[in-house]
Amino acid sequence: MISFANISLMRGPQLLIENASLAFGEGQRIGIIGRNGSGKSSLFKALCGELSLDKGEIKMPAGLRLSNMAQETPGSERSALDFVIDAHIEFRDLEQKLIDAESNGDDHALAKLHGEMELIDGYDISHRAERLLSGLGFHTEQFTNQVSTFSGGWRVRLNLAAALMCPSDLLLLDEPTNHLDLEATVWLEQWLQRYQGTLMMISHDRAFLDATINQVISFENGSLQLYKGNYSVYEKLRAEKLALQQAMYEKQQRRQAQIEDFVRRFRAKASKAKQAQSRLKELNRMQDIAPAHVDSPFQFRFPELEQLPDFLMHAEKLAIGFDKPLSDNINLAIRSESRIGLLGYNGSGKSTLLKTLAGALPALAGETNAARKLRIGYYAQHQVDELPVHATPVEAVLAVCENANSVSIQEVRDYLGGFDFRGARVDEPIENFSGGEKARLALARVTWQKPNLLLLDEPTNHLDLEMVHALTVALQEFQGAIIIVSHDRHLLMNTVDEFYSIHRGKFEEFRGTLGDYESWLRSDSSDELPAIKTNKEVGQGVQGEQEARGNKKLQRQLAAAKREQLAPLRKKASNMEKSMERLQRKLREAEEQLADETLYEEARKDDLTDLLLEQGRLKSALEETEEQWLEYQQQLEEAEAEID
Repeated sequence: MISFANISLMRGPQLLIENASLAFGEGQRIGIIGRNGSGKSSLFKALCGELSLDKGEIKMPAGLRLSNMAQETPGSERSALDFVIDAHIEFRDLEQKLIDAESNGDDHALAKLHGEMELIDGYDISHRAERLLSGLGFHTEQFTNQVSTFSGGWRVRLNLAAALMCPSDLLLLDEPTNHLDLEATVWLEQWLQRYQGTLMMISHDRAFLDATINQVISFENGSLQLYKGNYSVYEKLRAEKLALQQAMYEKQQRRQAQIEDFVRRFRAKASKAKQAQSRLKELNRMQDIAPAHVDSPFQFRFPELEQLPDFLMHAEKLAIGFDKPLSDNINLAIRSESRIGLLGYNGSGKSTLLKTLAGALPALAGETNAARKLRIGYYAQHQVDELPVHATPVEAVLAVCENANSVSIQEVRDYLGGFDFRGARVDEPIENFSGGEKARLALARVTWQKPNLLLLDEPTNHLDLEMVHALTVALQEFQGAIIIVSHDRHLLMNTVDEFYSIHRGKFEEFRGTLGDYESWLRSDSSDELPAIKTNKEVGQGVQGEQEARGNKKLQRQLAAAKREQLAPLRKKASNMEKSMERLQRKLREAEEQLADETLYEEARKDDLTDLLLEQGRLKSALEETEEQWLEYQQQLEEAEAEID
């Protein structure tokens, strides 16, 4: 049992936690939730004894083994493999004692030490360290490289590997998925699911949290609130709590209406029923949890686009890389409605492709043809590193204005308020900002420039969960095209319509869902990417069709007959669409009535109850109708694929 007894914690003049008490048992898996600057990392420091409490006590069992993921790694001449093994202090201690006993010829001590080494599986430790490094994306030839030769992001991975190597009863991980790609994130998720001790983790990746935790500690106005369940359960519980506050009700209704509008726009464009079904279910779920975020300090939108050509860019026979191609023969048409997620292992070329499309890196071969009115917004980690650190946020935004004289300072300040830069904060130098604040500011600079094509490389790194949610909402409403590289599955599921992969140098469309891709990663991912095949591709068909292959006239007749057979199915799908429109209209009418403040007066209590029941009935009917429509759409797609 670990318990917090009336703890209070301050950093400088800021009170982070006040008189908080809670307890959790051995083996629990806890996500720490809170905005940037709320005190999450400070709580970890207090658990490690690096920061003193201002009041109260943290009680932990005697002899508890604690492993904490370091946030910085100084340059070292130690190899990556040795650095990770060094985290197992007991092994290194026994290793040195064995060396001393051998040099002294002490056979009795040697026998005892070998027995102790067996107990900790010390003779398998190199293999275990290699597995950790491989799982986190290191290649075999990198195991012997000195720590000082790795970049900052790779040193973060080394710190994570060391934390996992260290034997522990309590494992503390602070943003472990930062700088990981999707493939390494899935591997880490599986590793943590097998971990036997108590896990406490700070993360902004909601899909990762859902798969690895069973409790949430939430920082709320200086207190710590414990919720049972994973992050999605926490959102629902918090939504119910906030929904009781009538002052929030109107704001909740507006937010839900925004999401429903996006669902309608997506449905109108949906051409891939399998992806559409997964996507719509996820978006409908977002409506239920929207109230959990109504008090978020982040409320920003991408500016209205003045120019949005139908065609934005076309890459033809593109080869990308540096000295030699990482991938070649890339053909990609980007239209105004394109919303693409890039998949592939670290080093496959995803970020390189974005750099090439952005013009930050020349192509090795091929060409890109861009629309005359194309405006690219490119976001990557180096934008954060290249912020003018001595400037203020206002000055940083004005620096990217095409005509700074035509923009008022107040306009910029209002815009930055949506990214939670308010009051005196907008006049402070950027060098005083945290990593999360710098990431927010870099993103604000990109969106300010009104791009119609967004190229985003791991945009959620360093952002807290509320900001990630706000970014997801903003991208849903964005009018232009998007190409994203991200390990955040929730972001991908809610913002992109199609996936392309780079695997073993080959660029191609991945015609499955993100769930299909995850399943492949969890299996033997050394194989080729799975082909999500149509009935035609797996050879399902009647004998008459096979005989018709050599007879074009008969083929045309068969195709015409099949199209005629599809007419009833098309009619059913059309009827479903009309039903959805009718239900949506009635639902909007009900929600407009619910916005009437007089409805919440005591005298109209029965009217409110009836209207809430009607709202629930309409939502259920709409969801059932959507699912039926998607089934008809999928049947139509498969049948039309066979005809083609």
